[in-house]
Amino acid sequence: MADLKKHDTPMMDDLKSGPWPSFVDDLETRGNGGVQCCYDLLGQMELSYVHKETHWKHGGIVGVFGYGGGVIGRYSDAPEQFPTIAHFHTLRINQPASKFYNSKFLRKMCDMWDHRGSGVTNFHGSTGDMILIGTSTDELEPTFYDLSHQFDMDLGGSGSNLRTPACCMGKARCEYSCLDTQAICYDLTMTFQDELHRPAFPYKFKFKISGCPNDCVAAIARSCCSIIGTWRDNIRIDQKAVQAYIGGELKPNAGAFSDRDWGAFDIKKEVIDLCPTGCMVMDGNELKIDDRECVRCMHCINVMPNALRPGVDCGATILNGAKAPILEGAQMSTLIIPFIKMEEPYEEFKDFVDLMWDWWMEEGKNRERFGELIQRQGLAHYIIDILGREPIPQHVREPRSNPYPFWKEEEVPGGWKRSLEDFRARHLA
Repeated sequence: MADLKKHDTPMMDDLKSGPWPSFVDDLETRGNGGVQCCYDLLGQMELSYVHKETHWKHGGIVGVFGYGGGVIGRYSDAPEQFPTIAHFHTLRINQPASKFYNSKFLRKMCDMWDHRGSGVTNFHGSTGDMILIGTSTDELEPTFYDLSHQFDMDLGGSGSNLRTPACCMGKARCEYSCLDTQAICYDLTMTFQDELHRPAFPYKFKFKISGCPNDCVAAIARSCCSIIGTWRDNIRIDQKAVQAYIGGELKPNAGAFSDRDWGAFDIKKEVIDLCPTGCMVMDGNELKIDDRECVRCMHCINVMPNALRPGVDCGATILNGAKAPILEGAQMSTLIIPFIKMEEPYEEFKDFVDLMWDWWMEEGKNRERFGELIQRQGLAHYIIDILGREPIPQHVREPRSNPYPFWKEEEVPGGWKRSLEDFRARHLA
């Protein structure tokens, strides 16, 4: 303990002064326990703040034998000043579906990482994986051996490959779930092992699975391919429970926010008037829903869960193209397949994946996300020419911004010139 070297880190110390818990406190606590690399980590970060540039250098590819991803190489460009983080590699671990652990597992994992690395972890941040932060090159293979033999766990995805598939709790704990998200997540992970471990894509690719349109893993905002549980029959209605909400016998939102008096429940104000398509109405004492107009926003079900439930003919909606703002700005997923049953062994979905990936690997530019390829070559081209699907109104993400429609020659009887002459004769005479 006497040999520990602390660095002067005024800017790091300032990060501890805010209202929220700080990672600086966590690293200092671990450093005080005798882990020098935590002090060196704070020292190098302070230096980066001073110089306004990173002091991690690339330094080459590093990993475990046979895998092209899963390890993010980190080398300090100031190893003399911060020797314990001269190399400080990060491992991404493929988390269990829905991120279920018990305390025995977590203690065992932390003990192993104390032995093999820094002991610093990040559980399920922006990458979604379990992250083991900081070890030397010599410890990578022993750590991988321990993970596979002691824990029966694998590395996750990193680099230009399939990233670790992720899902919500699904039917394990959620009454709304229309899918067995855990089964889908596991099947995709096992089916696409080669794509997960050996980078061959133009850039990273993400599957995320939510059991219902509440989308608790934010798949529609973050994944190249979003699998969202849905139903194609009618919302189930318990009219007695509807009256119980109206009469105040049942609390809306399943009793959430019950510490505040919101006043009497007003079904028109809090449910019917907030329906985005106006498909709900009270007919006397009965709630009526025009399910043909329902867009599965989940608001009414969330507010009155005892009275309204998803239908029973369940499946998934498939969307493509979400990403963070790297090149072209942030994108949300675009609807591609309104409904698919998603039943094991998921062959219909995997056939779709093959078409999607074949096009991307053939046409995608280096470091071009799948959503950017759709944006560059056009949604219509992707849906009609690549997937062979009929366009439907739900595919339209926004009103047409280009007023000039174009057709291929073979799509117009007699050719586009003849079609134009006919148009002028009919409308401009």
